Amino acid sequence: MNDDVRNIVLGLIAAGISAALGWVARTYLWRRKLRRKQAFFGMPGNSECLLVVNRDPSGDGAVHRNDVFALLELSALIKDCEAHAQIVSHDTARQGFGERTEFCVGGPGSNRRMAAHLQSLLPGVKINTQSEPGPDRASFQIGSERYRLEAGVEEYVLLARLTGGQDARPVFLFCGQRAITNQAASRYLMRNHDKLQRKHRNSSFVLLLKVVNSQAYGADVVELIGDVTRAAQAPLPSAPRTSHRAAG
Repeated sequence: MNDDVRNIVLGLIAAGISAALGWVARTYLWRRKLRRKQAFFGMPGNSECLLVVNRDPSGDGAVHRNDVFALLELSALIKDCEAHAQIVSHDTARQGFGERTEFCVGGPGSNRRMAAHLQSLLPGVKINTQSEPGPDRASFQIGSERYRLEAGVEEYVLLARLTGGQDARPVFLFCGQRAITNQAASRYLMRNHDKLQRKHRNSSFVLLLKVVNSQAYGADVVELIGDVTRAAQAPLPSAPRTSHRAAG
């Protein structure tokens, strides 16, 4: 074997070793990222979770189109975590929480399961579910603050990750004033789960989001109003202090 052949062979061996090390490093980083994602969502590989769907109260009882979009995005997330979803209707999900991760979509007016979660886990949140028109229709009261709906302009949604204990699987709530806000919250979670995991680790949190000008931008423009975990988990005061609503 002359020097030229030897150099070619050594070069091929070095390239092969480099490629193998690169593949091992990429695989390790991918698996570590996947494990963090699975831990945040409480969905290890081959585990099962619940997708609790609501019914559109203004229609024929079918799931609203925007809620379907939210469920599709969550289904993609579940698949990425190598888990399996069971879809159940809000009025048939008669079971506790903590054994399986749960994604609950819809406000308390269309989702009984959501109403139960709010009552049990977030006593500091009150949502007006009356159908009569008025300035407080679908409004949120969180602690001493009230957030009113202005359809298509300013709409609010709660995005929550709640756990009942260290080993319990989390419950994710997507509780919006309109169906499009539920989709916006699911999209926000998809885009920001890495940041949320770093900030909150695997603890509970309740975020208030505002969907801006949905009549023009759909579910894409979302602002984080703030972390309202403490106020949402504390008992409500006797009367709200401040109302938030655009003029009009």
